[in-house]
Amino acid sequence: MKIVKRDGHIVDYDPSKIKTAISKANVEVRPKERATNEEIEEIIKYIEELNKKRILVEDIQDIIEEKLMEFGKYPLAKKYITYRYTRELVRKANTTDQSIKELIEGENEYWNNENSNKNATVVTTQRDYLAGITSTDITRRFLLPEDIVKAHDEGIIHFHDADYFAQNALHNCELINLDDMLQNGTVINGVMIEKPHRFLTAATIATQIILAVTSSSYGGATVSLTHLAPFVRASYNKYYKKYKDNGLKEEDCKKFADLDTRKEVADGVQTFNYQVNSMTNTNGQAPFLSVNMYLGETDEYKDELAMIIEEFLNQRILGFKNEKGVYITPAFPKLLYVLEEDNIREGSKYWYLTQLAAKCTAKRMVPDYISEKKMKEYKINEMGEGDCYPCMGCRSFLTPDRTMSLGNIAKAKNYVEGKGKYYGRFNQGVVTLNLPDVALSSKGDMDKFWKIFDERLNLCHKALQIRHKRLSNATSDVAPILWQHGGLARLEKGESIHELLHHGYSTISLGYAGLYECVKYMTGKSHTDGAEGEAFGMEIMQKLNDACKTWKADEDIDYSVYGTPIESTTYKFAKCLKERFGTVEGITDRNYITNSYHVPVFEEIDAFSKLRIESKFQKLSPGGAISYIETPNLTNNIDAVLEVIQFIYDNIMYAELNTKSDYCQKCGFDGEILLDENFEWYCPQCGNRDHNTLNVARRTCGYIGTNFWNKGRTQEIKERVLHIDNKVATK
Repeated sequence: MKIVKRDGHIVDYDPSKIKTAISKANVEVRPKERATNEEIEEIIKYIEELNKKRILVEDIQDIIEEKLMEFGKYPLAKKYITYRYTRELVRKANTTDQSIKELIEGENEYWNNENSNKNATVVTTQRDYLAGITSTDITRRFLLPEDIVKAHDEGIIHFHDADYFAQNALHNCELINLDDMLQNGTVINGVMIEKPHRFLTAATIATQIILAVTSSSYGGATVSLTHLAPFVRASYNKYYKKYKDNGLKEEDCKKFADLDTRKEVADGVQTFNYQVNSMTNTNGQAPFLSVNMYLGETDEYKDELAMIIEEFLNQRILGFKNEKGVYITPAFPKLLYVLEEDNIREGSKYWYLTQLAAKCTAKRMVPDYISEKKMKEYKINEMGEGDCYPCMGCRSFLTPDRTMSLGNIAKAKNYVEGKGKYYGRFNQGVVTLNLPDVALSSKGDMDKFWKIFDERLNLCHKALQIRHKRLSNATSDVAPILWQHGGLARLEKGESIHELLHHGYSTISLGYAGLYECVKYMTGKSHTDGAEGEAFGMEIMQKLNDACKTWKADEDIDYSVYGTPIESTTYKFAKCLKERFGTVEGITDRNYITNSYHVPVFEEIDAFSKLRIESKFQKLSPGGAISYIETPNLTNNIDAVLEVIQFIYDNIMYAELNTKSDYCQKCGFDGEILLDENFEWYCPQCGNRDHNTLNVARRTCGYIGTNFWNKGRTQEIKERVLHIDNKVATK
């Protein structure tokens, strides 16, 4: 028999705990009022003879009270009830001590594997986690209603980032308005930062801005290299003037100025990379940063931008040195490369950059690819024009700008009337729906499925409204770098951020997970079948979008469907499903569920079919989505990478290639570190299993993870099949 505790955890039945609880109440009454050993045994026997597979701890306590009264032990029953009530008060008053103790002592599997980009043993991360434990406790006890907490604990929904929710000013992710801050100045920690006059300075200031912004939010952030391009020209002009003033010939002035500029760009990019990877923000980690490479963002500075992109790609191909001085694959910054007519075909002007990007992807898993062509089909602004812009972090895409008719509500100094605005916008937060739980709760009855589906949607809506209301209390004073000095806006001191939460300026995300398992249980088919399974999957996705559309119309809040990157939650959801419904073959028999709309990792399918199928679902996930293919080592087969890239441009908005790039510090092996049948990592050359001397980089759910993973995600990684062989790709 299993006991369901108050926090939703399942433990084995232990009769000694019943004896202990009654014995503690026994000592509080006179001897003749005490329960005898025989009576205690009778209570235990009664409970065991119920033959329950699972029973709530509260139900056991109710039975004990009833039985004591049946025996005429009224004073004892009263003491037991008082004891039970007192223990409940203690539980409510202090729910953090054990979590804090386990975190500090390194005994808690959840905290040790909560985030594959955080090392829970270092003091900066522990400080963030300690604050997170307190925030989560306050959130659960004071800020969320019981039905939301209960649904979260049972894995019915996931209320994301409760560890940051106690602060009413923290939002999820953003596109930093780096252009405004560099061109018009900003303020960091009360210090005015004026417009820089050369690229190296601009790159350095950009990293300080990134650190300050990401310390005032908790999700991913993105900057665009386009915003650094004007400073390359400023550096060139400075060098050109120096040589001109020294009387050199025009040809030599240009030649030497170009050489000096390229050297400065190399130094500036290296400084940027060093800074981003060595800085620790208030979240106890390096900033979760993405860097956008989009030639189409500028006409005037396109060649300067190309120079920066080339340098970023070259330095990433080289990699970053680890503590042993060996070049390895870094996690950050994530690189986003936009595919467009000027770089997608052989013979186009910037084809050389795409070739370099392909080489970089084969070696270091980035950049990821955004198709300008497909994005402009999907993202139509209120002027009827298609826009192309980067995701906020790993996959969170804003909805098309609907604020143009409202004017410059963020008071940005680089606002252009009549043009879609994306930099300076942000996401308010996420609540995710566990789709397999809806299916299993319905027991396969389609009418019941949709009834439960609507109930769960309403629960998610309620939780999202709570997120929004929490943020709506904030004023610009809570994070000046964001709201007063250009990161997201330039509001006055004390001004409310309320307007920026409405009118489509920011989004709020309805996440979903496990579409495959949901469809499989209800129809017996995969959502990839091109028939019944796909139709049902598309129907689910459309209903999610319809709900967001209704909520948006009613509240002027930009609800959007989001393909959740459930990192640790994939394991939590899987455990909760198994606890609630037992082992259901093909549905709950793994330690993970499938991310968002993805083809399940174990399904044999070729790269092009996978991307073609997922593109249909990606279109119905406008608030955030990314697709990927698993590949072998393609460093000697760049042609295959290029063919996949060209397919992405024509067929899907956003996708990536998951290559392998690991290193064993003990023997120097530079290849793929493997997983055994027990999901333990080992070096295939020397057998090393020490995590401290293995550098493993794997795409986790958009970002690259380098600090290992929980059991569920590790099993998912092991079961990933290859979608392409090591030959030239064929569609």
